Parts: sequence; C-alpha cells; structure tokens
Amino acid sequence: MVTEAVRIGNIIIGGDNPLVLIAGPCVIEAEEFTISVAKRLKEISLALNIPLIFKASYDKANRTSISSFRGPGLVEGLRILRRVKEEVGLPILSDVHKISEVPRAAEVLDVLQIPAFLCRQTDLLLEAARTGKPVNVKKGQFLAPWDMAHVVEKIASTGNEQILLTERGTTFGYNNLVSDMRSLPVMRALRRPVIYDATHSAQLPGGEGKTSGGNREFVPYLARAAVGAGVDGVFLEVHPKPEQALSDGPNSLELEALPPLLKQIVAIDRIVKGKVE
Repeated sequence: MVTEAVRIGNIIIGGDNPLVLIAGPCVIEAEEFTISVAKRLKEISLALNIPLIFKASYDKANRTSISSFRGPGLVEGLRILRRVKEEVGLPILSDVHKISEVPRAAEVLDVLQIPAFLCRQTDLLLEAARTGKPVNVKKGQFLAPWDMAHVVEKIASTGNEQILLTERGTTFGYNNLVSDMRSLPVMRALRRPVIYDATHSAQLPGGEGKTSGGNREFVPYLARAAVGAGVDGVFLEVHPKPEQALSDGPNSLELEALPPLLKQIVAIDRIVKGKVE
C-alpha cells in the first residue's frame, strides 16, 4: 500500500522511499551531551546511508513523578536544538505539549510531535497543523489504530497534509504495553506514513514506582518485526549509557548497539519493498 509522502528537507518519508530513522536521547540532558550524541548519530546514519531526523525533548511534561527530570524547558531547549540543526546539520523533531509552545517551537523544529497522551487534543492538533510544518502524532496507548482517522481528519482540515502517525504500543493491563503489528497496516491504510517507536513500545509505564521501567532487550525484536510489516520509519531513543539516562533509560537502546540493528532493519526494508536484486 503506497502512502502519501511527507517531505522534511531532503528526506522523504512514505511512498516507496527507503526507511527513515528518527533517533536521539529521550530528553536534552545537557548541551554538549546532546551535540555529541547528534554527531555520533549522523556518523552512523551516513555510514549506513539511512536518512536521519534527530529527536530530543526540551520538556518531558508527562513524567510519572513531580521529582523526575523534565529537561531544560522551551527556551533553552530550543536554543540547544537549533545548535544541533545548524552545527550538526540534522532536521529536528521534538514534542509540543501546549498551544502556547507551538509558535516558538515551529521556528526551530522541522517536525512537531504530538505526544501519545495528547493525541486527541483538538486545539493542540490544529495549532500544530496551522504552522504548515509536518506533524507527527503518536497514537495514544488507549486508542485503536482505526481511531487515528479522526486525528488525520483534524490536521488535514487546516490544509496541512504533512502528517505522520506513530505506533508506540497499547495499554495491556497495568504498567505494561503490547505491540499489535496489525495496527501498522491499519494506519497505513489511512494513506499516511507510519513510524514505529520501538523503544517506547518496550516501556513499562510507571513500572518502577516513581519512574517508568522498560525491557530494552526486546527493542531489536520489535523493530525488526515492524519493518517486516512495512513501516516507513523507525523511532529509537538512544543513549551512550542507558543505565545513567535521566529519562526512559530502561527502554532506551545503547548508542553503539544501533549500527548492527540498523543494518538488519535496512536489509529487511529492502526485502519488503522488493529492492533486493
């Protein structure tokens, strides 16, 4: 099934185009740390010839505990992300949580991301869409994949057709998520590029009491399965030392584990798209 492609600079997501990687640390922990991770990701992506969009959150507004690290905030976070964009030369994706954030965020971000818990917030969706920037909406853990048709309708009502949909797992009892791979072709049937978030799908929300847990050992299995199902991109949160990460460490992929996984999923993508000679 061919989707309507979304263009982000020189990167085209969807249609019959190659797999795209969205990757970075969960949250901006420090300025030079963020720059160094972005540079290493660019090296990896260039070596494997896979298009890369850098992701890091300037604010994690939905942390489990009031005491959890949230990031540097809108102003400082966007300044750091602008450095990544200008000095490292990567397109940038980050979350927006409030209508008031959108105009300023749109000055820096190449893709505005709507977090899963906010995917039904009509006014936020419309404000993000009116910027004309591509909008990536994470499917809520509480939604069926066909319910994303209403999300697409809201964004498209503004005239913005640059829409990405991301699967990140579905609530399965308490503190657990499950990935139903059937959701991927269901959402692709909406003719929008579909991204699979392999690291958040391995998360255990609130699983460690004041923080979320995770099973990062399952990330490669989930990523390979999703690419085999025909997604247009893979979303991976990575960290040089996940056990020391200030957010989502238990489900983040270790940075140097990324190259071998990418080699596998790029090969799978070529098979799925019939590009193996």
